[in-house]
Amino acid sequence: MTTTHPTSTALADGAAEIAPGSTGGATPGPTPRTGAEALVATLQRVGVEHIFGLPGGAVLPLYDALYGAEGIRHILVRHEQGAGHAAQGYAAATGRVGVCLATSGPGATNLVTPLADANMDSVPMVAITGNVASTAMGSDAFQEADIRSISMPVTKHSFLVTRPDEIAPTVASAFRLAASGRPGPVLVDVTKDALVAQADDTFRELPMPGLRVPGLVSPEAVRDAVELMLTARKPVLYVGGGCVRANAHAEVRQLAELTGMPVVTTLMARGVFPDSHPQHMGMPGMHGSVSGVTTLQKSDLIISLGARFDDRVTGAKHTFAPNATIIHADIDPAEIGKNFPCAVGLPGDARSTITQLILEWTRRTAAGAAPDYEAWVARCVDWKARYPLGYEEPSDGAMAPQLVIERIGALSGPETIVAAGVGQHQMWASQFVRYEEPRRWLNSGGLGTMGYAVPAAMGAKVGRPNQTVWAIDGDGCFQMTNQELATCSVEGIPIKVAIINNAALGMVKQWQALFYSERFSASQLPSMQVPDFTTLAQAYGCVGLRCDRPEDVDRTIEEAMEVDDRPVVVDFRVSKDAMVWPMVAAGTSNDEVLYARDVRPDFGEDV
Repeated sequence: MTTTHPTSTALADGAAEIAPGSTGGATPGPTPRTGAEALVATLQRVGVEHIFGLPGGAVLPLYDALYGAEGIRHILVRHEQGAGHAAQGYAAATGRVGVCLATSGPGATNLVTPLADANMDSVPMVAITGNVASTAMGSDAFQEADIRSISMPVTKHSFLVTRPDEIAPTVASAFRLAASGRPGPVLVDVTKDALVAQADDTFRELPMPGLRVPGLVSPEAVRDAVELMLTARKPVLYVGGGCVRANAHAEVRQLAELTGMPVVTTLMARGVFPDSHPQHMGMPGMHGSVSGVTTLQKSDLIISLGARFDDRVTGAKHTFAPNATIIHADIDPAEIGKNFPCAVGLPGDARSTITQLILEWTRRTAAGAAPDYEAWVARCVDWKARYPLGYEEPSDGAMAPQLVIERIGALSGPETIVAAGVGQHQMWASQFVRYEEPRRWLNSGGLGTMGYAVPAAMGAKVGRPNQTVWAIDGDGCFQMTNQELATCSVEGIPIKVAIINNAALGMVKQWQALFYSERFSASQLPSMQVPDFTTLAQAYGCVGLRCDRPEDVDRTIEEAMEVDDRPVVVDFRVSKDAMVWPMVAAGTSNDEVLYARDVRPDFGEDV
């Protein structure tokens, strides 16, 4: 049997339903084959080129079928979590569905964190797991785990397949589901007896009556939205990661330039609107720029495009943008009005929705409508000029971590892909690298997973082999998944890793310094001595470099950039006391943003 649970993209009545079967009708397979062979044939038919995986007993029939399979490269990871994050990085960098593969029991459960991460950040991904034989299920058999039930809360959909004839249609449906509507992770768990039995591999999809995505937004809603945009005095385009997933960067820029409104881009949307654009006020949120935070906070109309009003953006809910009306556009109607009520909801694909707004705006302004945002935009630009992102040089002569990250961005160029871990280095990488294009910035935004950077960079490099890929990691994060350097070395995946080594779990230490009277409980690491990261890198077959002087930063980055045939790991030994600023403390109002410690911006008189 095939068991499913309802997809999280099931929409309200009236939404356009996707007709099951995107292949133009059933395509008969050549002859009956094993379930494992049918699965591999389906992967080939949907265009899979790369799989990140680790074998085990329950999935050995599938690995046997993969042996020599044309057109599919299997990349042997050193830990299943690495396989999942690599699939995420591949998907985020390319826009294609990432694929990972694991065996039953612990192999499958090791994928739970990447699945949850992909679910939070709407990353299209298919995870295939093997399970014990269907006759042994429920008996506590060796390496048995009910991964379908375990993964239900953190996937877009989960399948359990126990019959060989249902393998091909289920896998085909999984890829359709992962990429349609609001993207996300889908798990397909296949029992071992289904993999070894003879199977009909007719290429078709399962009926999916619950799978619906919105069509075009209603003309009435678009007219209402544009009417609010035309009458507002202080509007802002609040652009989220949904615009990256929808490939809507050109439309975002066209709408911004057409209206002249200021723009803020969330942590997940870095690069979807160029940092160099004069209308870009920066990133909002806990560690956003003063201008990004304040433009949202002081606005009277927020046009939210593919953003979900995350708590790290809004600060204390009851104080968020108190004078703002909200227009909320999102592919997932469940997000519209979930955290804040909106005056107009626009359920639909970001790209098509923005196009509709552009057309209606053009029609209205051609008919004589003339909004006036001049004073408002001038005020936003003034905030940006008065409170730029910056940092103080450490008084002890140590390297500023912000300097290292800023120079990586400057010397690597705008085509470079940056994958960040989680913590201080993640925030600095979002602040001090300039992003001019989408899909150049990869990070774990919603779940905040330490250990994301190295395997995600590996996946991104596999998907975009001609791009330079840097993993910017902390010494704490790096030690969670550094074993994937072995994968990179053996498989010829020449990523570059910058370890921002401050001998601490930096963000934890920062919070302890600010809110726990500098009681640094379990946050300091002896990592400037143990391990020796350069020796560790060399043991994995990588180039290992170290830099601990500001004057050597550029030379060291350039040396790393010259290596193109092996992974490179650079141990940047930075100041132990640097903090991330600006900052809105958790649970406080965005009005309480600190430009630096004990320094509050002076916003002047209201517009």
